[in-house]
Amino acid sequence: MLVLVFGGNYFVMFVGWEAIGVFSYLLINFYFTRIQANKAAILAFTMNRTGDMILSIGFFALFGLFGTLNYESIFSLAPSANQLAITIISLLLIGGSLAKSAQIPLHSWLPGSMEAPTPVSALLHAATLVTAGIYLLLRSSPILEYSPTALLILTFIGSTTAFVAASSGLVQNDLKRIVAFSTISQLGYMMMAVGLSQYNVALFHVVNHSFFKALLFLASGSIIHAVADQQDVRKMGGLIKFLPVTYSLLMVGTISLMALPFVSGYYSKDLILELAYSKYSFSGTYAFVLGSLTAFLTAFYSFRLISLVFLTSPNGGKLTYLNSHESSFIMILPMIILGIFSIFFGYIFSDLFVGIGTDFLAGTASKGSDALFIHPDNVTLVEAEFSLPVIIKLLPTFLSIIGALLALYLYNKNINFIIKLTETIFISKIYTFLNSKYFFDVLYNNYIISKGFKFGYKISEELDKGVIELVGPFGLSNLFTKIAKNIAKLDTGLIPSYIIYIISGFMFLISFSFAPLILDDNFTDFTTLLIIYIPTLYFLLISPQLILSEGSNLKLN
Repeated sequence: MLVLVFGGNYFVMFVGWEAIGVFSYLLINFYFTRIQANKAAILAFTMNRTGDMILSIGFFALFGLFGTLNYESIFSLAPSANQLAITIISLLLIGGSLAKSAQIPLHSWLPGSMEAPTPVSALLHAATLVTAGIYLLLRSSPILEYSPTALLILTFIGSTTAFVAASSGLVQNDLKRIVAFSTISQLGYMMMAVGLSQYNVALFHVVNHSFFKALLFLASGSIIHAVADQQDVRKMGGLIKFLPVTYSLLMVGTISLMALPFVSGYYSKDLILELAYSKYSFSGTYAFVLGSLTAFLTAFYSFRLISLVFLTSPNGGKLTYLNSHESSFIMILPMIILGIFSIFFGYIFSDLFVGIGTDFLAGTASKGSDALFIHPDNVTLVEAEFSLPVIIKLLPTFLSIIGALLALYLYNKNINFIIKLTETIFISKIYTFLNSKYFFDVLYNNYIISKGFKFGYKISEELDKGVIELVGPFGLSNLFTKIAKNIAKLDTGLIPSYIIYIISGFMFLISFSFAPLILDDNFTDFTTLLIIYIPTLYFLLISPQLILSEGSNLKLN
């Protein structure tokens, strides 16, 4: 990850990019005896290779257009480059980032990656690896700013991914998968911010998210460790009496995830929604509406998790509760540190990252050497701060509070209503649809992977086992076999034929030796010798065979 971040050009970045992909595969498959871990690792590796292929094409396009992969050179030349070429390159960079940052349509690998150990999930799949795609786009801001098409696509992809992941998280029952879907959803917010050209806000949310999401994963690991590796939230309940410290820290991470006022997540997540509304365009309104709905869903599934794990009646085995215990201090200490940052970091550093007038990382047209570049036409921070109605600013917070209270009421006071609701035909179909993650995996398996296997088999059949074998080893084998059979025909077993072969060979050697002496010096080039030798071979070797075959035919007659 350090190689990816500190490289001075796209080539060094790509080296780090590939390395973290390999390590992610190995860590997901850490428990290599589990079939599900094997499948999840292969899925993650395959999807990331798809994005890497697109990204490598983008780097080749960058080199072809600018003649270099150095950041400074490319960014200084980008304003004067061809508009269509910049758009194509931007789309290729986006394609690479979609796989690494788990965005639609290359997002389905991240929930499966929860087969990795929980500390790996906290580090790689919350704070570092999955944000590499966001970092790529932030680093490429001087290119993206000159492609409105790419920014528009990013806005739609980010907002759609946030909503799809949040709605899928509503029906998950695996503890770590719920947190994984929240990760995809928050990455969608970051991608949305990049599409809105608010790169400093996106970076601010990357940092805030790393604190509270790592806290949520470590708290989840503490819970799993306490209940004998049980991860199904339906088989928990009542753990608040056994894990009070973990409950408190998980609540801190959840509140920051919901972006309630005055915690870290509030200063970046709500600002993204305000900036979306202040664009005063269809894409901005689309992002604001889906982002606000996502805030409601995030609060609902977060407090659903807290209710099922800590607040409801115990649903696990008696032996599990007898052995439940708080984690050791060495496991609690990192969560306490992350909890402190999840509360205070946003407030302390908000002015530095996103305050009006700050030049920390944010560039303008006159300051193109800065790490991040925002075109003057896309600066909307002032409008978001002063021009928006108060109701628009408070709407995401109200929706989050409503979602949290609704989840607490339904799962603690009226669980039978949830059960009856899921038994209705319409709701059961919606439940199946959401639990199947919008059938993305079905689509891939039935219409892409299976077709790809068939196409690969056809190519193998026609080329590998067809043309290549015919021209290659199989063809050479047949050729030498035919030559050997033709040479074997010369062995007739008759003494006169052997005498003819000996005389012919002797005459050939004589002609080969004395031909240069007979010919003129200017006429002794290689081509001329071939013209003489080939007819000589024909008359000396082939003609006697024809004579013998004619003689044998006459003898038979």
